[in-house]
Amino acid sequence: MGLFERYLTVWVAAAIALGVFLGALMPDVFGLIARLEYASVNLVVAVLIWVMIYPMMVSVDFASIRDVGKQPKGLAITLVVNWLVKPFTMAALGWLFFMVLFKDLVSPTSAREYIAGMILLGVAPCTAMVFVWSQMVRGDANYTLVQVSINDLIMIVAFAPITAFLLGLSKIFVPWDTLILSVLLYVLVPLLAGYFTRKRLDSGHDQQAVAHFTSRLKPFSVLGLLAMVVLLFGFQARTILAEPLVIALIAVPLIIQSYGIFAIGFGWGYIWRVPFAIAAPAALIGTSNFFELAVAVAISLFGLNSGAALATVVGVLVEVPVMLSLVAFANSRRERFADPTKPM
Repeated sequence: MGLFERYLTVWVAAAIALGVFLGALMPDVFGLIARLEYASVNLVVAVLIWVMIYPMMVSVDFASIRDVGKQPKGLAITLVVNWLVKPFTMAALGWLFFMVLFKDLVSPTSAREYIAGMILLGVAPCTAMVFVWSQMVRGDANYTLVQVSINDLIMIVAFAPITAFLLGLSKIFVPWDTLILSVLLYVLVPLLAGYFTRKRLDSGHDQQAVAHFTSRLKPFSVLGLLAMVVLLFGFQARTILAEPLVIALIAVPLIIQSYGIFAIGFGWGYIWRVPFAIAAPAALIGTSNFFELAVAVAISLFGLNSGAALATVVGVLVEVPVMLSLVAFANSRRERFADPTKPM
């Protein structure tokens, strides 16, 4: 792993602190950036998201989908957890905490926006950082590509209707045009760009060309992520400083959701005798979030200073330490999993 992956928590924590500091010091600058938008899409946020996502999309190999039948159990765990469990448990936890347990601590309007942000996180399974988590548990890199590739294809058609359905249950109005535009901008366009780039690089069947290209882009992706964190926490600096309790309130159900979803995926893999190199990444994909997409859609639907945007930003804050703890837990249980050399 490179320097970034080794000290991921340090870099993100530093970016968070810098964002809050700059947001409190220069609110007018961040206000100006917030006004740079077109069709409810903030242009600066959009550029940073593309910078982050594009290198990861080049890594996605759709040719690997032909190998899906080799380990169907791992894929079944990924798809069921990501699309039939996670979005609904996230919505249920959001409702439970903000409409019942925390109802006296937040306003009804804020509560609905926090739930909306949580739903957006729950409907966006990880696409980018999953490669880092998979590497940390020494997962099967090729199979992780299969899982991510199929997830991305499903996301194109499933993200908008599931999001609209769950937001509708929470009595939150959803402008379909903005929702569909977000999917096109932040999923379909970078996915197609990555596909055609990979196809051109791999025209001579030289895998090293793809690896060399993505390695050259990696520093830009890292800088994009850190700049995005600085920007998001800068936008929310005043709210964070004025209401630190809100951050803790949002973090509680997000943490419970993360550990609960991991337990489902990891435990299922163990019971089903899935090899560790496939079961661990499958559980981590379901646990981690495509927070870049969630943040972008929250901003497009509800605005930069909304409770929904704040909830997705808290998702960034919570995700890194939680995922690192789960990586450590998974690695400590490696020897208990099925032997991949024996028939399943």
